[in-house]
Amino acid sequence: MRGVILAGGLGSRLYPITEVTNKHLLPVYDRPMIFHPLDTLLRAGIKDILIVSSPEHAGAFLRLLKNGQQFDANFTFRVQNGNGGIAEALGLAEDFAHGDDITVILGDNIFEDDFSEAVKTFKSGATLFLKDTDEARRFGVAEIVDGKLVGIEEKPKEPKSTYAITGIYIFDSQVFNFIKRLEPSWRNELEITDVNNFYIEKNEAQAIFVEGRWTDAGTFESLYMAGIIARDRVLGQMETHIKERVIKGIKVTDEEHNRYPRFVPVKH
Repeated sequence: MRGVILAGGLGSRLYPITEVTNKHLLPVYDRPMIFHPLDTLLRAGIKDILIVSSPEHAGAFLRLLKNGQQFDANFTFRVQNGNGGIAEALGLAEDFAHGDDITVILGDNIFEDDFSEAVKTFKSGATLFLKDTDEARRFGVAEIVDGKLVGIEEKPKEPKSTYAITGIYIFDSQVFNFIKRLEPSWRNELEITDVNNFYIEKNEAQAIFVEGRWTDAGTFESLYMAGIIARDRVLGQMETHIKERVIKGIKVTDEEHNRYPRFVPVKH
């Protein structure tokens, strides 16, 4: 299984802070935004990863991520010229995929869930990940009939459900043939929703519900929420780390306590 992070686009809903940088390089708590979807793929056991970015900021991504060695991974980079949509950006991954299955994640999506089991058990078709949310109309919205996913509407004014399609997908190699058959939407973009509906129409899509918190970071409010989710996750991991060190009798350094002041100093 290979992974793709889509980190292009203009980030216009975050102007003016995206006037001089790519949205996915903005900080989300203690790391650049793109580190969070990268971590999601790495936790799922995916080490061969393609990053698709905008041409204006491709050099910044390369300087930040380098070849992936620091993450024990292998990175490849592609540039999406213009703003042709998510599906167009994904189409750039065809040569990289080499006929393998791929897990695709949008570069502004932050998840608490671990997707390693879904990746490990994937066989064919498409796996889509849904989340029950009051803000479903901001995303593609799933239509569920008798417990079955029968279609997706892109940003409907009157959603047929409260189930949003989140920004992580697992596809087999058919996805690139579907992308080649797409026509631009009214936004003059190739829509990932149309790709997903191809799979649904062929009865080759399954839906899995996201259990933990999830948000994109495409608006000021959702960027703020992304920081909260990231902070809670990082501090939770550090708390576990410190507790394990205390149990083992290993000294907790002043640097660790200064960086994470939530923790009460432990006497040794």
